[in-house]
Amino acid sequence: MNKKQKRIAKQIGFGLLIFALGIITKRYSLVLGNALLGAGWLTAGYNVILDAFGKIKAKKPFDEELLMTLASGCAVLLGEFSEAAAVMIFYQIGELFQSIAVERSRKSVAELMDLRPDVAYILRDGQTEEVDPEDVQVGDLLLVHPGERIPVDGIIMEGSASIDTSKITGESVPADLTVGDQVLSGCINLSGVLTIRAESEFASSTVAHILDLMDSASEGRSQTETLITRFSQSYTPCVVIAAVILALVPPLFTGFHFATWIHRALNFLVVSCPCALVISVPLAFFGGMGGVSKAGMIAKGGVALENLAKIDSVVFDKTGTLTTGDFRVVRVESQTENLLELIASAEEVSHHPIARAIVNACPEHPKAVNIQEIPGQGIRAEVNGYLVMAGNRRMLENLQLRAPEIDGATIVYAVIDGSYAGAIVLEDTIKAGAGESLQALKKLGISNICMLTGDRESAAKIVADRLQLDAYQHSLLPQDKLAAVQKMLGSGNHVAFVGDGVNDAPVLTMATVGVAMGGVGSDAAVEASDLVLLKDDLRGLPKAVTIARRTLSIAKQNIIFALAVKFGVMLLSIPGIASMWLAVFADVGVAILCILNSFRAMKSDV
Repeated sequence: MNKKQKRIAKQIGFGLLIFALGIITKRYSLVLGNALLGAGWLTAGYNVILDAFGKIKAKKPFDEELLMTLASGCAVLLGEFSEAAAVMIFYQIGELFQSIAVERSRKSVAELMDLRPDVAYILRDGQTEEVDPEDVQVGDLLLVHPGERIPVDGIIMEGSASIDTSKITGESVPADLTVGDQVLSGCINLSGVLTIRAESEFASSTVAHILDLMDSASEGRSQTETLITRFSQSYTPCVVIAAVILALVPPLFTGFHFATWIHRALNFLVVSCPCALVISVPLAFFGGMGGVSKAGMIAKGGVALENLAKIDSVVFDKTGTLTTGDFRVVRVESQTENLLELIASAEEVSHHPIARAIVNACPEHPKAVNIQEIPGQGIRAEVNGYLVMAGNRRMLENLQLRAPEIDGATIVYAVIDGSYAGAIVLEDTIKAGAGESLQALKKLGISNICMLTGDRESAAKIVADRLQLDAYQHSLLPQDKLAAVQKMLGSGNHVAFVGDGVNDAPVLTMATVGVAMGGVGSDAAVEASDLVLLKDDLRGLPKAVTIARRTLSIAKQNIIFALAVKFGVMLLSIPGIASMWLAVFADVGVAILCILNSFRAMKSDV
């Protein structure tokens, strides 16, 4: 427990001890017993009373401290010392319980925040120099020993090790990495000494992005949280006024003693304390944020979770979201046996993703000479005495050649010595887990799942058919994507848009929920989003939706239960049916039950 919790626990312990002594002593001496009970009341609640008077002085009196001070203080004046002490002791027990609950709900998020490495070790002239991570420059060679956090994003130059990436990606199994592999800041080296070349400064590293996201996440309050805050601000002064009326007006007409109605008003005040709502509802959303973070994602506040729980449509970008953006050769339609080998030779010097895919499909190929790029069409080269040309349909048209219709997303046509020789068919690779994610979303009742892409119809259709999407639109500019999402929103849909590029930022902002792929993706996309999938895995999205729905459900359960019990006991307090002990349960007991219910939101398993 922290210092505040330990102080409250000591107050409760001493208060209970004095309370018990007072109850026992009261059997033998009423005066001494009441004095002990009064001392127990002050011991348990002196800080609550001081806070209440401090807020009165600051002209902000209407909160739970005032309600508890009024209720227990008036009980003392009426000689109800045991009730006064019990109210304060149980109120403090509730305060301790909620403080521990909040601390526990913050823990998973705090663990994610504890990513910042303390130091970095730079290799300079054969010597190791300890520096602040913020002093690391791109290109510096860093030494990372077992047990240390990787200070900035980089590439392994020497060594191999198991790397704990769980705080960054949510992946529980350590990654075995070696020379040439990328490592992310904030991850922990579990074994082996690594020499890493810094590929970023700390300010632009993965861990810095995540810390910035977490700082801003707590600022986004949900509509439910905001409503409860506004409700409590108006509710507290209203119940104080109602309690005063209950204490003073009925005796004027019923002939009953004022003490009877004041006692009923005190019960009314104890019940009316809104702490069950004020604590448990934000706690549920904070717990939901913790559950999402455990699953390798960041939700930017309660508002992101609340909106995510309501979505009925999901729109995906294609390249980098549903697909990897890495092409692969799926078919060669050739009139020549060694067509792929010849085209790979011609494409060897190109850095275009399609060219690299062809070269990777045929790594063993002869060397080409006289390589010449044909702008907007393709490439020309001489390979083993052949004049090899590879390119798009425009190249064929300019050569006045015809090719048969070929089904495929991306097609590279081949011309050998001036004659059409065949074609290479390539496809963008669908991301692992994409199909599984879409099926999970459908099981959650999200019936409208579609894709918006700037790619050609043939490429879009293949992806849409393989993933069984409900609809897709192709050849879209960024403003076309924005218009499509606006149309869906205008039709009353709650839309989540999932993307990863700079050009997706406007749509991510417009959508009900913007979901950015990958914690190291486009800064603009991450900044514009409401939910960030730190691990580049779409299977996190249905998990986040499930956690968000559970969180919103828990918050609503707390609101309904707390209001139902409180209003019921408040009504029973008016005719005197409800005792002080029942009033204490309706306050502290309900708060504890709501807090326990809120703990369920912290679970990341779905």
